[in-house]
Amino acid sequence: MSTSNAVVVVTGGGAGIGRSTALRLGRDGFAVAVWDLDRDNAESAADEIRDGGGRAIGVGCDVSQRESVDAARDRTVSELGTPWGLVNNAGVDRLSLFKESNPADWRVILDVNLIGTLSVTHSLLPGMVALGSGRIVCISSDAARVGSTGEAVYAAAKAGILGFVKTLARESARNKILVNAVCPGPTDTNLLDSVRSRPNGERIIEAMTRSIPLGRVAHPNDISGAIVFFLSEDAGYVTGQVLSVSGGLTMVG
Repeated sequence: MSTSNAVVVVTGGGAGIGRSTALRLGRDGFAVAVWDLDRDNAESAADEIRDGGGRAIGVGCDVSQRESVDAARDRTVSELGTPWGLVNNAGVDRLSLFKESNPADWRVILDVNLIGTLSVTHSLLPGMVALGSGRIVCISSDAARVGSTGEAVYAAAKAGILGFVKTLARESARNKILVNAVCPGPTDTNLLDSVRSRPNGERIIEAMTRSIPLGRVAHPNDISGAIVFFLSEDAGYVTGQVLSVSGGLTMVG
């Protein structure tokens, strides 16, 4: 299938990295299904793609609920066609030291970040198999690779995604479905805003920024470029890989 007219689902596509990715895919000629818990944000992103001459729909979806996922899949297939590509971007975090964390928050973090990724992939994978090819990009985090203070459960969920990506890449290669992961470093999204609003938040961000060799946190567009690479024809022989996009903050072999 030519990537120029393929259908791609972007979860959490209404804001931040997901929105940047959806808009770029729309500009590149993909048909984009923007899935987001916030239906208004999803529809806004889809409107922007259509205003630029692209094909897109906005779909309200809670990735932690399989019924919602399957309903979003069915609408996508009906209005755009069978998805060839998937960007598992939807995520949530609750910042706290682990010893002070609330077990109720653990479930939310795991259900959205890890179970949500599994559920959406499980729902869309049979269609990709039927197409005879596909691309899946899962958004993990450098917190999964090197740890991050205040994000123990989030890091655990994102580390689970890396194991899932590598295994699914092996299982799906026979079906010409390529599976890769992108690990953003600190990025100017709603999550960073939540850090900024905490006591000493600005100092934390300033210290973090000083530790980044490129001297700044990422913009969502910095991350979406890496995601779109894995969906491009240039990545046709790349699978099971993990790409860190962190401005040099993490350099792990």
